[in-house]
Amino acid sequence: MPVELIRAGSVATVRLCRPEKLNALDEEMREQLIERFDECARDASVRAVVLTGCGRGFCSSGDVSSMGHFTPETARKRLRQAHRMILAVANIDKPVVASVRGPVAGIGWSLALACDLVVASVTAKFIQVFRNVGLVPDGGSVYFLTQILGVQRAKEIVYSARPVSAQEALSHGLVMEVVPDEELDARSIRLAETLAEGPQLSFAISKKMFKSMYLPTLENFLDTEAWAQTSCLLGAEHREGVSAFLEKRRPAFNRDLEQ
Repeated sequence: MPVELIRAGSVATVRLCRPEKLNALDEEMREQLIERFDECARDASVRAVVLTGCGRGFCSSGDVSSMGHFTPETARKRLRQAHRMILAVANIDKPVVASVRGPVAGIGWSLALACDLVVASVTAKFIQVFRNVGLVPDGGSVYFLTQILGVQRAKEIVYSARPVSAQEALSHGLVMEVVPDEELDARSIRLAETLAEGPQLSFAISKKMFKSMYLPTLENFLDTEAWAQTSCLLGAEHREGVSAFLEKRRPAFNRDLEQ
């Protein structure tokens, strides 16, 4: 099962389990993530959720092997599914703790940002990889990053596609806490257990209040993102980016590309 759901008392752990691919998300995993969070939302015994990954990474973005050959319909389908996944995480009425180590890339970073709190291992490395494959950030990354960082810093991180260390992420408020790798799992569970002991109606309403602070809403923003990313998915720059990634070379975006 590429996305596991483990219940322990009042805490549920949703775990991405495709370690050989550093938990890169394919269509099956995106759908299963939606299902697992829907299960947690319906289960009254679950009072807090931990989202984490198997192996040495949280999530290394989307599965590139499925990219580069989109039609307008398949591009829209991919974005609709990705947005349902992000909304399933962001909109659940229960506190969600992201427990991250290793690569936290692309839409994997979006998933972490969609959670309420992020606890990071010292090994965590965050990166917006989209420019490297000729795409715009998706999964609400621009929405989340701008809220936390402001426009200028968010642009720098997106445009540069540079890695952000766990300590830098902590200094910018992108994570709540950085812990030694061997302590990550236990610390995240303890935090979730503490949240599970709290007032659930109060937490649910507080989450709605935090969401109401920002315009546009996440849903409105994702509609705009769907148009933007679909345009990029069908373009020559994305095809060049995917080819370069698979061929392990630098993408040549500055040459004439057949549209």
